[in-house]
Amino acid sequence: MSFLWAIIAGLVIGLLAKLVIPGRQPIPLWLTVLLGIIGAVAGNGLASALGVRDTGGIDWIRHVLQIGVAAVLIAFVSPMWARRHA
Repeated sequence: MSFLWAIIAGLVIGLLAKLVIPGRQPIPLWLTVLLGIIGAVAGNGLASALGVRDTGGIDWIRHVLQIGVAAVLIAFVSPMWARRHA
């Protein structure tokens, strides 16, 4: 069941990250989900290192870090994907 939650979280985080980045990112949905999952895991690690992974209430800082890492990954991968498939 945790695998399914990872895919759902990766989809949400990946799509939110694509919304943060200006312009169009011509990457497929499966790559958005994969980069969202990687961003979520890396964002959790970064939040743990900063000591803000578990806070009272909603962990806004952790979620912002997850989306931020995913946005950086999408911004990095998107031009390479576009050149490769042009």
